[in-house]
Amino acid sequence: MKKIKFTIAAVLCLGIAPPGRSTTTAGSGVTTPVARAQTQAQSQIKASFGGNLNEGLLFAVIGDSGTGHRAQYDVARQMAAQRDKLPFDTVIMCGDNIYPKGDASQFKAKFEEPYKGLLDNGVRFYAALGNHDAEHGSKAELEYDKFGMGGHRYYSFSKREGLVEFFSLDTTDMNAAQMKWLEEALAASKARWKVIFGHHPLYCSARRHGSTPELCTALEPLFVKYKVDVVFSGHDHVYERVKPQNGIYYFTEGASGQLRKGNLDRNDPLYEAGDDQNNSFLLVWADGSQMVVEAIAADGKVLDTARIAKGK
Repeated sequence: MKKIKFTIAAVLCLGIAPPGRSTTTAGSGVTTPVARAQTQAQSQIKASFGGNLNEGLLFAVIGDSGTGHRAQYDVARQMAAQRDKLPFDTVIMCGDNIYPKGDASQFKAKFEEPYKGLLDNGVRFYAALGNHDAEHGSKAELEYDKFGMGGHRYYSFSKREGLVEFFSLDTTDMNAAQMKWLEEALAASKARWKVIFGHHPLYCSARRHGSTPELCTALEPLFVKYKVDVVFSGHDHVYERVKPQNGIYYFTEGASGQLRKGNLDRNDPLYEAGDDQNNSFLLVWADGSQMVVEAIAADGKVLDTARIAKGK
């Protein structure tokens, strides 16, 4: 008989007990596996983020992931290991989801197989298009149900009863229609946290690509006007957190399947923290008072932690 591994995340997700262990009703004086899992998860969240499981949202961020190579698998395994302790159910993808051309024939090898453990446990992925996706295979990715795009090149969705609203952008083509949609969507948002994700970074100190001035010109006035809190991007194959710009926090996470070692310019005035030696992903906690962003290497080492306070 095939053995089933029951993790904190699985028990919380499924609400069941492992084989051979009975559950008991409330008031019996016996702690159920579900209750134990919730207690353990709460303890982890309290220790890691100082938060309350029932009052916040955990999500992960990956970018430039879809290689099908060992680096992608290593990061995916670490994501699953982290989820065993900290049960996130949402992953946002910052583009270049399927190298080299967004080919649907590669979806299984470069997405479904690496993230099988997460997908099997009900984790939802939401993708933004990168240049390798938009230039070649955007139609296939837009219609791929596991990327959560619903056929749209740009879209938004909310989590935790409006605590966080995510806005996915197609930064390969910031046309007038997308700009109009974005302004209207940001203006209408009532979320406590407004989070943007797309492929090309507005601000980045990596040497290969770096900042994108035309996106700064087009997007930053809207971000400032409508009080966007955080922007996640990929494209440069590093992890970086730049100094806040006009009160907005910018993160580059393009090392979830690729890596460009030695590419960060730590003397750039933008640079605040980063890593160009490890493949990585981000684990993010948001509640009513703070957002905590951890960059985690494929071996589990925490590369950086940023705490963002939310005013009244």
